[in-house]
Amino acid sequence: MAPSANLRGIVAMLIAVAFFSWMDAVMKLLVAHYPAMQVAALRGLTALPLVLVYVAWLGHGRQLWRVRWGLHALRGVLTVLMLVCFAWGLGALPMAEAYTLFFVAPLLITMLSIPVLKERVAPRHWLAIAAGLGGVLVALRPSGERFLSLGALAVLVAAACYAASAIAGRLLTRTDGASSLVFWTTVALALGAGLLALPSWRALRPEDAGLLLALAVTGFGGQVAITEAFRTGQASVVSAFEYSALAWGIGLDWWLWQVAPDASTLVGGAIVVASGLFLIRAERVREPALPP
Repeated sequence: MAPSANLRGIVAMLIAVAFFSWMDAVMKLLVAHYPAMQVAALRGLTALPLVLVYVAWLGHGRQLWRVRWGLHALRGVLTVLMLVCFAWGLGALPMAEAYTLFFVAPLLITMLSIPVLKERVAPRHWLAIAAGLGGVLVALRPSGERFLSLGALAVLVAAACYAASAIAGRLLTRTDGASSLVFWTTVALALGAGLLALPSWRALRPEDAGLLLALAVTGFGGQVAITEAFRTGQASVVSAFEYSALAWGIGLDWWLWQVAPDASTLVGGAIVVASGLFLIRAERVREPALPP
């Protein structure tokens, strides 16, 4: 994988994490009033109009049907299960602790990328991922009691589903267009989670209209950006930048729930930032100079 492609993937991943961090905050607010399955369905249903406009604007309508259906179906199931489990975990755990558990995903993606994608994972990638995970643990100091709860188990299942979905998505980008991945992932959420949510569906509250609009924009933006990240960059490289969600988690906790970061959180955040800067610098050093 060319260093310049990895850098493009890193930028796309940072944008995706920003969108998804806001989306997680919106989901945490919604799951207080709606079942987790319904929140997952709303994630797909609200974003679907934006996805249809996106596909039409690109003129990729015909490409949507020339895809690898088996992998898309697998990815759809994994995505629905991931979002339902994560939404349920967010309702049972503080946002910071849910993130701590979910941050095993970059390690899982890196491990899966070796046998499935045949990627060569350089020592610096392992070092950056391990350092980032260590920074998260320093910052969040997760509670042992909560780690043994059903909410914690749900988040771990979500992380495993996310890792497998990311690998499947990377495989799909070798043959299918990026717009196909965005479209069918959103359709899977809208239809799959929607059908499962019907028995316990609750009427939408008018005061949640702003949250639903935010869910649509953040879900759509994050899906487009993360598809681009794994399309252009090496999975083991771009996945390390999942840890940038820690900074967003700290900021959103402070803004929405008035939870201010302490010294350990700031130290851990500095470790996470340093691990990301180290990996970016390593990729820039590898990038060949332009000819005179």
